[in-house]
Amino acid sequence: MSELQINTTQNVKINFTAAGVGERLLAFIIDGAIKIGYLIVLSYGFGAFEDMDQWSQIGLNTLLSLPVVFYTLVLESILEGQTLGKKALKIKVVKIDGYQASLSDYVVRWFFRIVDIYIFGLGFFVILFNKRSQRLGDMAAGTAVILLKDKVNISHTILENLRDDYQPTYPTVIKLSDNDARIIKETFANAKAANDYQTLIKLRTKIVEVIGVKNKDGNDMQFIDTILKDYNYYTQNM
Repeated sequence: MSELQINTTQNVKINFTAAGVGERLLAFIIDGAIKIGYLIVLSYGFGAFEDMDQWSQIGLNTLLSLPVVFYTLVLESILEGQTLGKKALKIKVVKIDGYQASLSDYVVRWFFRIVDIYIFGLGFFVILFNKRSQRLGDMAAGTAVILLKDKVNISHTILENLRDDYQPTYPTVIKLSDNDARIIKETFANAKAANDYQTLIKLRTKIVEVIGVKNKDGNDMQFIDTILKDYNYYTQNM
């Protein structure tokens, strides 16, 4: 397994473990088994439509096959970079800058599956020789697949000592993922240590954009500190 170093938009380097061919292949097999199972179930119901004309049957078959065709695209969009197979193997698609991939990124990855998977499994060979363990679809979309098995619980790393009577300020902080909070924490720590106020401004702007709040704390450092405390509070009490 290779170490994947992601440079965030705040120029902070975050290290992840890139998912290898083994994990990705097993996830692909699990997803494939789910699709095959779906088609087998459908095949038992096709007998009920034998009286339909040929074109109607073709249209119905096409319609019922759409979940198989769009399975990966839909689930990665809904489950924030994971299919059921990826979830089982604890791997996830992220942007190379460390943030959550967008719908357009998932579309690009899905489109390139035609080349990566269905043309002699080319993508698996590309992963083997790519330093970031990316397939062609990942390169085109600017994404990578990372391991979550060793993910650090954010409640153990951001704040250990919240007061018993602590009252959170920003409920929408739960829109953040653990990965987002981890990046905020590490960026915040580095920016404070370097007195990098420009990075703090950029970080505050990004947080406001993602969770949709206004800064009630005055300065950026207090605001970001409150965000981290609130995230810690909600993740411990949900």
